[in-house]
Amino acid sequence: MKCFRMYLIAAVCAGSLVSSMLLTGCSSIAQGVAAVGQATGVVSPQQAQSIVRTASAVGKTFQDITPEQEYYIGRAVGATIVNQYQVYDNRDANAYINLVGQTLARFSDKPETFKGYRFLILDSDEINAFAAPGGFIFISRGMLRLCTSEDELAAVLAHEIGHVQNQHALKAIKSSRVTSALTILAAEGAKNFGGQQLADLTSQFEGSISDITSKLMNSGYARGQERDADQAAVTILERVGYDPNALIRVLDRMEGELEPGGHDFAATHPPPESRIKDLQAMIETPPRATVPARQARFNGSMSGV
Repeated sequence: MKCFRMYLIAAVCAGSLVSSMLLTGCSSIAQGVAAVGQATGVVSPQQAQSIVRTASAVGKTFQDITPEQEYYIGRAVGATIVNQYQVYDNRDANAYINLVGQTLARFSDKPETFKGYRFLILDSDEINAFAAPGGFIFISRGMLRLCTSEDELAAVLAHEIGHVQNQHALKAIKSSRVTSALTILAAEGAKNFGGQQLADLTSQFEGSISDITSKLMNSGYARGQERDADQAAVTILERVGYDPNALIRVLDRMEGELEPGGHDFAATHPPPESRIKDLQAMIETPPRATVPARQARFNGSMSGV
């Protein structure tokens, strides 16, 4: 665990460095920092080259970080989630939701992530689901029990893929954290980073992880972001051949199950009723009959969950 944490901190600090350089708007600063770092022994020649390559690959905004950075951020967020919720130890059930999830992801507008999408069941009775950056998607047993068909399960997973596709979690990071990292780099870029500077950069990244996990697990996304994720879900479901109306059925059933003030889907999402109205305007196809083979697969894989 200690080794993993140190590895994560190193990856995160590199991410903060590159993100801060993005705000200055030119790769020449990346080259300068890499050169100074190499000359002073802070980084190896290979690491210096990596800094320049990474900075060149990143877009002009903070959200346009590299897939690798998004992966490591998502892995840190995922570690926080599984630290609070136990993982459901059922290989067949987890394999099944990965089968459905991977199929949906391939038909999304972001079919590939660094090291791919990953789907995992949380051993919790809460009705909930989370999507961390980079394609780490979690769904609770409580949410699975709410689903009565593969179409409904696909609808929930497609909604979470929509959050990944739109990078909603990354947008939860406070810009002040990036500004702080930039200030540190501007002051210390011409000399070795001392322990305190490295600690400050690490703190900014850990704060970014806190921003995301708080958004996912406590405050939830804005209604506009939820609407965007729902629209993405409808598109994905139609592309694959699932019934997009299944998302309405899940939300309708959820409305009767959620407890006001509970620490679950109700605490992090807009009221199902409001989302249902939006979805009814989005979906143009009438409800479809459940495919028998899919229903049999769902029943067999979800038995006991």
